[in-house]
Amino acid sequence: MKKMIKKRKKVSRARGTHTHGRGFKKKARGSGHRGGVGKAGTGKRADHKKNLTIYPFGKSKTLRKKQVLKLKTINLRDIQDKFKGKKEIKLTGHKILGLGEIKEKLTIHASAASSSAIDKVKKAGGDVVIIK
Repeated sequence: MKKMIKKRKKVSRARGTHTHGRGFKKKARGSGHRGGVGKAGTGKRADHKKNLTIYPFGKSKTLRKKQVLKLKTINLRDIQDKFKGKKEIKLTGHKILGLGEIKEKLTIHASAASSSAIDKVKKAGGDVVIIK
């Protein structure tokens, strides 16, 4: 059996040195080497303001976008198998797809439906009602 070797964590690296990987000793003292907090150093001089266009501050626009409702999909053949004997079916949060055939006259209430599914249901004498 192989002996397990304990791997040293990266946190422990450079802990014996004076500078801890920061170069000159004086640089590592306090927060002076960091430069500041937040937007520090962005608009002090004229040539620095261009950074605002490259690295804009604030929340991104993707956070403001509304989430698109993700619909579950169900095929006509699955509806035929699952809901035998029912005349009216309510499938909120589902999109009906046209795979398979339907033989019964059904009224299906769903959030969305493909054009082929609507055609097949109407051909069988049924109806598809889209719920908003």
